[in-house]
This record gives sequence, C-alpha cells and structure tokens, in this order.
Amino acid sequence: MVVHLWVDPDVDGPVRVGFTVSKAVGNAATRNRVKRRLRHLTREHLPSLEELPGRAALVVRALPAAAEASYSALGDDLGRTLGRVSPS
Repeated sequence: MVVHLWVDPDVDGPVRVGFTVSKAVGNAATRNRVKRRLRHLTREHLPSLEELPGRAALVVRALPAAAEASYSALGDDLGRTLGRVSPS
C-alpha cells in the first residue's frame, strides 16, 4: 500500500482520511472488503495522527496485493507505512 500525508500547520481541524482502491485490486466485492478493512485499521492509528499540529489529510492507496492480504498483514503494512510518513 502507499500512504500520503499532508499537514497544514497554519489551519486547525480534524484529520481527514481517504481511501483509493482501484479496479486492479479486484471486483467490487473485493475492493469494498479491502476498504472496510483499511477503514477499521486506520481508526486504530488516528490518535497518533491527531497529535499533529494543524490539519492533516491522509490518503491510503491499496495496491493489487491487498486483495489477498490477511487482516493482520494489512495492519502491519499500514503501521509500517504510517511510521514512514509520520513526522513524530
């Protein structure tokens, strides 16, 4: 997966999260399953993102391998990628 984080320190506001799951990941049912899993996993990481100064926007893009990945593998990958983009 690929994660993009944008922070505007001059404007206060909540963290906004968006998900992009293309047709390359699979059919509609597969894409929706991946989005549901990512949405749930991202909620676990929101407290650390809310500590960022200002308003933050996070975009999570699922790659085709996410279709076969287990829930725990998606969680590990999300945690690793967020660790790379998080300024803290």
